[in-house]
Amino acid sequence: MESIKNKVNQMENISNNYVEQLLDVARNKSIAVIGDVMLDQYYWGNVNRVSPEAPVPVVDIKNETFHLGGAANVAQNLESLGLRPFLFGLLGDDVTGEMFERICDNLRICHSGLYRDSSRVTTVKTRIIGNNQQIVRLDREIVTPISAIAEEYILSHIKELPDLDGIIFEDYDKGTLSKTLIRNVIDYARMKNIPVFVDPKLNNFHNYKDATVFKPNKKETESGLNISIETAADAEFAGEKLLKEFGMENVLITLGSDGMMLFTKDGEVYSVPTVARKVADVSGAGDTTIASLTALYIAGASLKEAATVANFAAGVVCEKPGIVAIERFELLEAIKRNV
Repeated sequence: MESIKNKVNQMENISNNYVEQLLDVARNKSIAVIGDVMLDQYYWGNVNRVSPEAPVPVVDIKNETFHLGGAANVAQNLESLGLRPFLFGLLGDDVTGEMFERICDNLRICHSGLYRDSSRVTTVKTRIIGNNQQIVRLDREIVTPISAIAEEYILSHIKELPDLDGIIFEDYDKGTLSKTLIRNVIDYARMKNIPVFVDPKLNNFHNYKDATVFKPNKKETESGLNISIETAADAEFAGEKLLKEFGMENVLITLGSDGMMLFTKDGEVYSVPTVARKVADVSGAGDTTIASLTALYIAGASLKEAATVANFAAGVVCEKPGIVAIERFELLEAIKRNV
């Protein structure tokens, strides 16, 4: 998509001193993160031979780690940047759910908004890594729609939070977010003048009218609009359609190696070129993007400044294997290195 640079305004340079000031302002601001939570389990090992039982590698396991995934990874990114995340979603009434909550406690993430549903299992993504390459992923999940009782539990707990500075929807199509819950939360946010940021998937793609920032990736945009994005003109068409026909205030489309394109309610279009130096793993990059964007915007940055910083943050986590959260010092170093 080479023509992007010639078609739209470019982002301005941004200093790490300015970003540091913004992060200081963002410190301890309260953000509700609502969506599909999951536990990421990793088996790390070495591969030296092929199994005699089948043509598959034998992984000699050296280590096992657990990480927060999905909406919980967004919360962890916010906490790493110094904000106060409040997590809302569904857990199973199981041992894995208990482990999940203990990890939240260790990371200082409030999880009282998580509803324990005995009809579900806690979503777990198990990845087996051999020689720093993913061999296979095993998913355990139930994706039935959220119950009315759970919807009310989440909505009521959101309304109990005093002085909420922002709301993030993090959708992975696992059943937590419903049209009713989304609408009720957005209506409440509008009444309280709370900005709403959305990282969508396909099932609810059309249900986020009035969101402050709608952040789909290329694949989600193509599926949601039933189009193909091959050129800058295609991306511009998609962004304008989301603004005008879907009622979004602002749209940020992430385009992988082509960076991002920001469409504002004022009619401006900006490109954000990618900054990752060596991509090791893109898992979790979208979580880091929405968390960083939210943190900078509620601290007073313009959307184009916030998008620029979010792009740096995504580049940092893409350079590491596995699901990792952005650290404040890493973000500042990345900006300093690239400006």
